[in-house]
Amino acid sequence: MDANFEGARTPAVAFVTLGCAKNEADTARMRARLAEAGFALIDDPARADAVVVNTCSFIQSATEESIEAVFDAAGLPNVEAGAPLVVAGCMPARYGDELADELVEARAFLPCSREDDVAAVMAEALGVELPLPGACAVCGPSDNAAGGPQTALPYAYVKISDGCDRFCSYCTIPFIRGRYRSFPLERVRAEVAAHAVAGVREVVLIAQDTGRWGEDFEEPSTLAELVSTLAEEFPDVWLRVMYLQPEGVTDDYLEAVAAHGNVCPYFDIPLQHVDEGVLRAMNRTGSRAEFEELIERILSRVPDATLRTTLIAGFPGETEELFEELVDFVEEGLFDYVGVFPYSREEGTRAARLDGQVDEDEKAERAQRLRDAADAASAPRVAERVGREMDVLVEGAEEDGQLYGRAMCQAPEVDGVTYLAAGEPGEVVRVRIADTLLYEMEGE
Repeated sequence: MDANFEGARTPAVAFVTLGCAKNEADTARMRARLAEAGFALIDDPARADAVVVNTCSFIQSATEESIEAVFDAAGLPNVEAGAPLVVAGCMPARYGDELADELVEARAFLPCSREDDVAAVMAEALGVELPLPGACAVCGPSDNAAGGPQTALPYAYVKISDGCDRFCSYCTIPFIRGRYRSFPLERVRAEVAAHAVAGVREVVLIAQDTGRWGEDFEEPSTLAELVSTLAEEFPDVWLRVMYLQPEGVTDDYLEAVAAHGNVCPYFDIPLQHVDEGVLRAMNRTGSRAEFEELIERILSRVPDATLRTTLIAGFPGETEELFEELVDFVEEGLFDYVGVFPYSREEGTRAARLDGQVDEDEKAERAQRLRDAADAASAPRVAERVGREMDVLVEGAEEDGQLYGRAMCQAPEVDGVTYLAAGEPGEVVRVRIADTLLYEMEGE
């Protein structure tokens, strides 16, 4: 397009975001950078002067979905007419120059490490000079890091760190995101404050490894200190922590959850497997006995805790016997929610070179059997909530007008919803759970 917008109108940018909540948080931060530089932000890519596709490339299927989204954006009439298309996030970080040779439809590439430069990249792509007329002359680049409300939803994601040092043998994240680095308390607090001012009632703290927050500071801190500080400063905001590795469930963190009523007693702990040999091949620690002891320790400190985990089916070397052990663990019914993924053989990872690779059809079949076992084990746990009174954060209404929201035992986008008879979006209403259907609940 390379249009000259000076003296005419502000160039408008739209985002398409793929992948997990961490990418959504990255998009929010890039939107904030653009807004501070004077760009307009719109939701419809077909009406934008420039389009950013924030990609996911954690596994091959995510990469394929991201490529399809890039091609879809490239086919929009405005992009075909010259509106710049910028590919951001994990794909440029993972594939580098190789991606630029393949995706000639893109005007620019913005890997994770350069996302804070989005305004400069966008200005060059559009042929405009910064600052734009609408730029904020007094805000610094991190003063409005949250970027204000991005949707009408009453919850928001806030990243507390980036990168990972675990180097699980199947995972590409350390190569995409780099080494682990905690974000300063001041930055996290500023983002939570911005969301609170905008009316957000629940903030979900996320990272690749939330439990390690603060340990890399010159004066080390802990996740327990972070959560306690935020809970006390923002008493009207629910706080939820996701992606908490088993080692991150410390006694101090359990005490912080138990001591603050606005911290969701919700533990999202990715275990990935329970066989010690498979876990070692994954470059992870733990065992079935250790995980059962961990769950017992959580429930002894936080009796009303909600437990979620993720598991991988069909990892190299997983025999039918080892898989059945994983199924048996799930059938114990220890978890309210279980996310199941078939192992994805990712180029460049150590696991891709391991012996004992499982056939693709067998991996898919095992994953489905594990999902079925999880549903059968979790449904009774959810049904036990019938008759209990719970606070529910109203999120909105479906097309037929049916109101819905989430209780503290339901994380956004993954754990189902609670259907309601009354309430306004953003309100917290007290209900009695009258019925459940698998993961959905009905409040009255």
